[in-house]
Amino acid sequence: MPVVVLKVDVDTLRGTREGVPALLRLFGRHGVRGTFLFSLGPDHTGRALKRIFRPGFLQKVRRTSVTSHYGLRTLMYGTLLPGPDIGRRAADRMRDAAAAGHETGVHTWDHVLWQDYVAQRDPAWTERQMLLAVERYVEIFKRPPAVHGAAGWQMNDAALELLGRLGYRVASDTRGRTPFVPVVQGRECVPQYPTTLPTLDELIGCDGVTPDNAHEVLLRQSSDGRDHVFTLHAELEGGQLAPVLDRLLAGWRAAGTTACALGDYADRQDAAGLPRGSVVRGTVEGRSGDLAVQGP
Repeated sequence: MPVVVLKVDVDTLRGTREGVPALLRLFGRHGVRGTFLFSLGPDHTGRALKRIFRPGFLQKVRRTSVTSHYGLRTLMYGTLLPGPDIGRRAADRMRDAAAAGHETGVHTWDHVLWQDYVAQRDPAWTERQMLLAVERYVEIFKRPPAVHGAAGWQMNDAALELLGRLGYRVASDTRGRTPFVPVVQGRECVPQYPTTLPTLDELIGCDGVTPDNAHEVLLRQSSDGRDHVFTLHAELEGGQLAPVLDRLLAGWRAAGTTACALGDYADRQDAAGLPRGSVVRGTVEGRSGDLAVQGP
């Protein structure tokens, strides 16, 4: 029976406060368990607007109605408004996800800072950002995190190696085809379970895909008999795109596809038997800029 892993990236204060509770209700109605990955430090979403000169960024903004999904106030955080501390102001909503039986983990400390700079930064900078996230996660959940899913699918070699040292046992930081064990300078890192399906914001607005038929596209793409990892966003599927996710979950259930959390899926795999491979820089259709992708 094929499996789809439900990985929820929570990027903003609004996504934590409003999107997470909405997703908990939706997951509860469908009886599924997912993995919620939290941004734990300051919300500096407004600083992402400097990506305006990145190829494909403006087209993505136009297609996905960023203002309606994220809200004008969120788009001013870190610029016209100070960036609120998400972990300080929305810890209860994070704990609600764990209390509802879902897996929780680390997305990042500062989403925009990590997404825009980690690919070029040195090991010391990388370690500092990762330690800040771990410390805040422990403060909130009273236990260390075991699951990591990087903001914007952005990583560097130091981050891949640090995952093991910081106690993570499973990660979904990359885009790719199948689970694999990254090898960095001859050293094996924490197993990666890459996102294999396109996200809704990559699909909608391209090739005639709309919120009304996006679930059909994903159901077709996931009907190949393989297991998949699907990344959703609290700000999108926990907001205006909730009906799309509702139809998608119903479709998977009707097709006999099992939805589960990342750690549950990893527990069923033989890590020793996973292929070894590299993480390289590459592009993904519908998303601007380079990402960390599974190498050849």
